[in-house]
Amino acid sequence: METFESLVRAEFTPKTTYLNTASNGLLPARTVAALHEAAVLRAEGRPLTPLYEDVEACRAAYARLAGVPVTRVALGASVAAHTGVIAASLPAGAEVLTAEDDFTSVLNPFHVRGDLKVRAVPLERIAESVRPGTALVAVSAAQSADGRIADLAALREAARTHGARTYVDFSQSAGWLPADADAHDFSAAVSFKWLLGPHGAAFLVVPEDFGGLSPVLAGWVAGEEPWDSCYGPVAELAHSARRFDLTHALFTYAGLRRSLELVEELGVRAIGAHDLSLADRFRAGLAALGHRPVAAPGSAIVSVPGLGFRRSELAAAGIQVSDRSGNLRASFHPGPTTTRTPWSCARRPTGAVSADSGSPSTTSSRTATSRSR
Repeated sequence: METFESLVRAEFTPKTTYLNTASNGLLPARTVAALHEAAVLRAEGRPLTPLYEDVEACRAAYARLAGVPVTRVALGASVAAHTGVIAASLPAGAEVLTAEDDFTSVLNPFHVRGDLKVRAVPLERIAESVRPGTALVAVSAAQSADGRIADLAALREAARTHGARTYVDFSQSAGWLPADADAHDFSAAVSFKWLLGPHGAAFLVVPEDFGGLSPVLAGWVAGEEPWDSCYGPVAELAHSARRFDLTHALFTYAGLRRSLELVEELGVRAIGAHDLSLADRFRAGLAALGHRPVAAPGSAIVSVPGLGFRRSELAAAGIQVSDRSGNLRASFHPGPTTTRTPWSCARRPTGAVSADSGSPSTTSSRTATSRSR
């Protein structure tokens, strides 16, 4: 019988100390194989029917992970495109409440409308800032820059009190933190972080009644009968959320199907427990070295202010992290971070950035020491 550990060791073989899932999740071995098989299928001129089946399997898998009926899930290419559809549905003058410095894809489509009232508040105050007249609250479940987690339960309650809709981007939490998409009007997530898939896919969850959205980006795949909707205007839009689909990147979905299968096999809660254990050990290592990360309890993302400039040095030492808004951002994934122990995973990067003088000789010496352990 496969265990969590045996599964991840069979699927992931990182050649670096990989602490960068918030940018890109590692591709499982089964996903890499599926991408190759899809390319060969097309190269050999065989029917692409299996690839279209992969698309629908991904829709169903994400619906299970998000806790919603499959009829509420639309497939696209980016969160920005999904946000654009939501932004296009709002009446002129509508107020959109957002979190300060949230990820651009969650925000920008509302700003470029030009006729919406977009209000930004600190993440910690977003629930209390919902007021009469707020039409929509748009926020990430976990902040990209520093991993802080939104209080979605409080937000949902405040939105209901004032008659506002909610739009949640689960991109930085889907796959390690259970997502209750049914609790929100709209939600989205990309495929390539903790969902462990290739780039090029993003999910959108809408209400059963579509929440007033208009399928302004609809093409032939949005038809109730797609193959009968290839020419001229679409005569009949899909009766489900598929009316909001964008043309599918078939190779992406061929790989993503296998990634989502692995996420389901491992279990989101088990992945979360694994990732949080590593993140907490990393935080403890930071504290021991005198660094104070951004307070983000319960998050698999750890960010240290002012140390983002060390990213290049760490990359040269074989340690993959991110520089986000000046923060050194580390983020943990279900596979083995490296061949070293979890404590070593946490310690190597912090040791490399702990020199208070910041001199190249000190940093190089400490990095070399870390690498020899």
